[in-house]
Amino acid sequence: MRRFLYLLLAAPLHALPEAPPAKFRAQTLDAKLGIGYGLSIADIDGDGKQDIVLVDAKETLWYKNPEWSKHRMTGALTKLDHVCVAACDIDHDKKAEVAIGAEWNPGDTKNSGAVFTLTAPGDRTGEWTAQEQHREPTVHRMYWVKEAAESFFLAVLPLHGCNNVNTEGDGIRFLGYQPQKEAGKQWPTFVISDQFHLAHNFDPVTWPGTPGESMLVACKEGVHLLRKAGDGWNPTRMTEKGSGEVRLGKLPDGKRMIATIEPFHGNEVAVNPEAADGLWSAKRVLLDDGLAEGHALATADFLGLGYDQIIAGWRKADKNQKVGIRLYIPTVEDGSMWKLHATVDDNTMACEDFKVADLNGDGKPDIIAAGRATKNLIVYWNERP
Repeated sequence: MRRFLYLLLAAPLHALPEAPPAKFRAQTLDAKLGIGYGLSIADIDGDGKQDIVLVDAKETLWYKNPEWSKHRMTGALTKLDHVCVAACDIDHDKKAEVAIGAEWNPGDTKNSGAVFTLTAPGDRTGEWTAQEQHREPTVHRMYWVKEAAESFFLAVLPLHGCNNVNTEGDGIRFLGYQPQKEAGKQWPTFVISDQFHLAHNFDPVTWPGTPGESMLVACKEGVHLLRKAGDGWNPTRMTEKGSGEVRLGKLPDGKRMIATIEPFHGNEVAVNPEAADGLWSAKRVLLDDGLAEGHALATADFLGLGYDQIIAGWRKADKNQKVGIRLYIPTVEDGSMWKLHATVDDNTMACEDFKVADLNGDGKPDIIAAGRATKNLIVYWNERP
């Protein structure tokens, strides 16, 4: 009897039932990419279906849902590579607007970096017109961010600050670009933040008590939350360790979590459960330390459990000489324990970027991934029962 009571007391509190198996079917849409630098998911042609936009080294492409025919938006916009793309319907006409970051050279903190906004032709399968906007060295990531009045601005995050050497020097000029209705007019910019050094990615998020969207930024100084306050953006430090990727998610107990890949181009996947005050990393849980150049991260309810799971991808061969994508699930309600639940991709995807979206409208989130060394674009269709 005593032994039975001890086992009960030693068992994890609020343990979750065993999760169903994950089932993904891989479909290669393109096997001849240069470098699949970045992805965005949006309805390009207004048919009500989510299309795939991919920025490759020397061209920008979109793939039409559901036949996945490939169409070229632009050729090379700069001598150096393109690096990022953002697509979103910002004017509510049911067709996405597109922006591109280019002139990629992370070692040049003086003269690299270019930002372009695109204008669609009448037939959106044709070539789009590119307009150059304000240039900022080492432009690296961009997203459309929603403001309180259902309007959007383009948030553009460089990798380094101007003239920096070895990540030291002035802070990064994290910029917002305000769209203009008049064709050909330059978009005014404003500084969102200039306090970070070596910032790799960010996540637009909805945050309680804040209108519009806020942003979680993964940088050398740890994850920071930026919230709009008057004419500026207030930063709050959320985690202690430097990170390269960040996503907000929901735990089984209904609280939030911040998922990270740490450090920059890191090997560790971590979860930072919500804290009432102080750093969320006070409750940090390490899920995996075996990635090699982790470069893609997402949270979504892939298994239909009512809370989020995490997927992480890496782009360099690990200790087993493999690349791929892994899926992790919590095993207790408060997110203090996790396990590897499935290998979504086993050595065919060297992740440079991935996005999550329900591409076929079946209510299940699918994974869209672009590979660097593997030079491929793959959709992993979520076929759980």
